[in-house]
Amino acid sequence: MRRSATVSTTSTTTVTPLTTADAETLVAAARTAAEAAGVAVSITVLDAGGHLLAFRRDDRAVLISGETSTRKAYTALQLDAPTADLVDLVKPDGPFHSLPTALDRPLLFIAGGIPVHRDGRLVGALGIGGGAPEQDHSFATAALAELVG
Repeated sequence: MRRSATVSTTSTTTVTPLTTADAETLVAAARTAAEAAGVAVSITVLDAGGHLLAFRRDDRAVLISGETSTRKAYTALQLDAPTADLVDLVKPDGPFHSLPTALDRPLLFIAGGIPVHRDGRLVGALGIGGGAPEQDHSFATAALAELVG
């Protein structure tokens, strides 16, 4: 008796990771958007592994904005979602209410963090801190549009 072997083929697509040049584009575009609004911000870009690719804090930005931009980027990366979309989930009646305290991670559920995708795959994240949450989110989305545009 002959056994037949089943051959499984898996399609592997290589996705170009987020590069330092990409990170610089994101920082420049976010900075341009923030400056146009007259807002001093900090900008953090992380790669898919959560490693810092770029960081910039405007001279006039509040010091804590450096930490908030980084935490927003990290949160967007780990949950693969814009932090603006997660705010309601951690409210007292939300399904992720205990998530910020259950994990010993620097998560921050305030608008201003967005994941960065390439060819449908998560390749990094961008976080902006220093403005009102809605402003930070708009600066991040403007920067992402510049990268993919």
